[in-house]
Amino acid sequence: MGRKPLLAGNWKMFKTVGEALALVRKLKVSIGQVRDREVVLCPPFTALKSVSEMLSDSHLILGAQNMHSEKEGAFTGEISPGMLADLGVRHVILGHSERRHIFGEKDEGISRKVPAALAAGLTPIFCVGEKIEERQAGRTHDVVLGQLDGGLGRISKDQGEMLVVAYEPVWAIGTGHTATPQQAQEVHALIRRRLIDKFGPAAERIRILYGGSVKPENIDDLMSEIDIDGALVGGASLTAESFSRIVRFRVPVS
Repeated sequence: MGRKPLLAGNWKMFKTVGEALALVRKLKVSIGQVRDREVVLCPPFTALKSVSEMLSDSHLILGAQNMHSEKEGAFTGEISPGMLADLGVRHVILGHSERRHIFGEKDEGISRKVPAALAAGLTPIFCVGEKIEERQAGRTHDVVLGQLDGGLGRISKDQGEMLVVAYEPVWAIGTGHTATPQQAQEVHALIRRRLIDKFGPAAERIRILYGGSVKPENIDDLMSEIDIDGALVGGASLTAESFSRIVRFRVPVS
C-alpha cells in the first residue's frame, strides 16, 4: 500500500543532555542521507530542547516518550501536549508497556491522551501488546484488540489515518526474546483488520510498527513481512552503530 517505513528510537531513561547530543551528532552523519523512510528520535524530556535544536537542519524527527492529556493544570511532574509541540516534537509514544505495567496506566487514561496529542498536532505512536502469561493462555488476540478498542475509542473515523500503532509483545521487550517475523505478522494483520473495521479503508495507510528486542540481526526479516511498517526500537537505539543499521534495513529479495 506504499506505506513509508518509520523507525523510532525510544531512549527511555538513558542519556544526559551531553550524551544525547553526542548520539544525535553521530546519527546525523550515519543516517542523515536516508530519505525513503522516516526516523524518529525519542530522548528523555530533559534533552528534548537541545536535541530539537540539533535536528533543526535535519530531516530526522523529534519524538517524546509520554505526555499528559490536559493542556495545563496542577499536575506536578507532568508535561502537556502543547509543551511538547512548542519544543518541536512531532511524535509522542502513548501506552507503552512500561507505562502500563510499571506506572499503572489504563486504557481509559490512554484514550484521553490520543485525541489530546492529535489536537496539539502530534502524531501518537500508540502501543499495544500482551504479557507472556497472556500469550501462553492463548489470549494474545483478546488483549491486543481490547487495548486497541480501549485506547482509540475517543477519536473520530477521520482521525484514524493520523495514527501510528506499535505492537510490542511485553515478553519480548528487553528480554532478548523476539517474536518471530511470522508471530509478529500474525498480530500485525489482526491489528490491521481491526483498524479497518474502526476507520475504514484509510486504515490501510496506518503504519504498524513492531517493538520488542529489535536489533540489527533481525530487522531485515521483520521488515520483509507485509504488515510490518517499521520498528519501535529500545536498547538498540542507544548506539549510533546499531540504530543506523536498523534504519538501513534491507528487505530480502525473494
